Amino acid sequence: LILRPQLRLARSHAMIPVLLAIECSKTASFFGFGGVASAMIFANMGAAYGTAKSGVGIASLGTLKPELVMKNIIPVVMAGVLGIYGLIVAVILTQNVAKSEYSHYDGFAHLTAGLCCGLSGLAAGFAIGIVGDAGVRAVGQEPNLFVGLILILIFAEALGLYGLIVALILSQSSQACTNS
Repeated sequence: LILRPQLRLARSHAMIPVLLAIECSKTASFFGFGGVASAMIFANMGAAYGTAKSGVGIASLGTLKPELVMKNIIPVVMAGVLGIYGLIVAVILTQNVAKSEYSHYDGFAHLTAGLCCGLSGLAAGFAIGIVGDAGVRAVGQEPNLFVGLILILIFAEALGLYGLIVALILSQSSQACTNS
């Protein structure tokens, strides 16, 4: 009875090198390019929403106090930066997908990187848009709220930055594969 579990353990360890041998696959790049698309699409959706929503608030502010429009354009700029995050990740992932030996591990890692950046950018864009819209209207009524608005926008932008950092780390993840 004592020997049987040890034999099973020995057999399972003997299988580890076989399981770790990852074959190169032509379909793995599908997932890598899915990450490229995810980074661009979702980050730009967040940037577009943040720009549009904040722009509505700025237009409303401009009808009452046009001298405050340029001071309160910051949410639009911060939303635009989210699209740049997606572009950076997409370019890096595209260069990595072009490798001759590309495993499913690489494809899944790059898909995850694109989703991290893109969905973080989307969430940050929602936050920037909603806070920017309400914030610039509030600053029009009470100018002392400007510093608080900027601080909230910085924390909203940080969400996109976190996604960018994780995506860059994941984009460098790689697993060698064997051609067969």
